[in-house]
Amino acid sequence: MIAPTPEARRAFILENTRPQRPPHTPELELRLADEITPIWRLTEEALAEIGLPPPFWAFAWAGGQALARYLLDHPEAVAGRRAIDFASGSGIVAIAAMKAGAARVLAADIDPFCGAALAVNAEANGVACEFTDADLLDQAPPAWAEVILAGDICYEKPLAARVMAWLGAARAEGATVLIGDPGRSYFPREGLEKLAEYQVPTTRELEDMEVKKTAVWTLP
Repeated sequence: MIAPTPEARRAFILENTRPQRPPHTPELELRLADEITPIWRLTEEALAEIGLPPPFWAFAWAGGQALARYLLDHPEAVAGRRAIDFASGSGIVAIAAMKAGAARVLAADIDPFCGAALAVNAEANGVACEFTDADLLDQAPPAWAEVILAGDICYEKPLAARVMAWLGAARAEGATVLIGDPGRSYFPREGLEKLAEYQVPTTRELEDMEVKKTAVWTLP
């Protein structure tokens, strides 16, 4: 299988999404898919041709919307600080962090298509973010990161445990950790402090209800 070029990834995103403003963060414009089923089916067919993973970057998930909303409303959380947006997807959280005045944001996602999505979306919002498709969980949290941002990370049990341990290590080294979660099954509420709660409009194609109660948490 031949890996798609950055140009091919960008072209695929532009062809299968349109500019939209997520309902909970209307200040931001993202390239998003209108419906989950067509693009998901398309990726199954395209997988053999261009190596396309499931397009999590094509949707504004509830946890990411809540975390982005929190940053826009509380810019002091990231203003002047260096941050990592873990599992960045569309880049909504990274973009919100830059809008809130972060000094540097590294968006991290193992899907390289997220890098293309981030580039398109950051450009549309007049900000610049860095990107890596390295698996940050394979090493200790970078010492330079003063804030770690993570939205919708607890949808699979093994991954949730691994991510929470990594975030705990970052907190132990002094980083601020902010997590957006809409009540995922494997989210550990113990040992966390709730900072905010939102009612995030979503769709039954993505979630089990049209409005999802979603919270932003920190590791104290």
